[in-house]
Amino acid sequence: MQTHLYISGMTCENCKKSVTDHINAFSGVNSVTVDLVHGEAYIDSSIPVPIGKLQKALGTKYTVSLKPENIKTPEIQTHTKFKSLFPLLLVFFYLILGTLVLHRIAPANFDTNMHRFMGLFFITFSFFKFLDYSGFAPSFARYDPLARRSLLYANAYPFLETVLGVAFLLEWQLLPVLIITILVLSITTYGVLDAVLKKNQIQCACLGTALKLPMTEATLIENGIMILMSCMSLAGFWI
Repeated sequence: MQTHLYISGMTCENCKKSVTDHINAFSGVNSVTVDLVHGEAYIDSSIPVPIGKLQKALGTKYTVSLKPENIKTPEIQTHTKFKSLFPLLLVFFYLILGTLVLHRIAPANFDTNMHRFMGLFFITFSFFKFLDYSGFAPSFARYDPLARRSLLYANAYPFLETVLGVAFLLEWQLLPVLIITILVLSITTYGVLDAVLKKNQIQCACLGTALKLPMTEATLIENGIMILMSCMSLAGFWI
């Protein structure tokens, strides 16, 4: 018999191997294929695989379900969403604080302060991606259309963010930097929007994989703010 499971929490090849080994350990399992990118497992077995026992064997790091979304009561879901998004909110608070401190040290106009915020944004977010560099690419490829087609792009993305961050802080080559920022974030936003609309329970890789952030509307807002700021700054070149 064939069993199709959804397994969230996998971020790297070691996760894939661990899940595969645990499933193979169950009696009656003939073969198993684990899809790291989409968080799915396809099991061929002679008897049903006990989902509850599999979840217990995998521990709390992974969530096993027969459906792509986890069923929770609204109260629990709201509490869990706020708790999981707290690191993202905290990062944004410190980005704003850092921008204000830079303005205090070296007063500047609105555009320069906006570039400082964007520079701090990219450098900070790339830092978190480097904390688990090997796990970032497969997680990012689960929703970014370009990363899904090119592992090279997925692996290069943290470096790209670092370069963009330094360029914004130095206000170096702003015209091409702004265009690249809009293109890159628009592609990612398209993938995030698709994942949110489909209610896919996947991990957001915006702060890497060290922090377990869910894919929610907050990611859309985060990208939307950066795209809006880039468009405002880009418009300044022609006004």
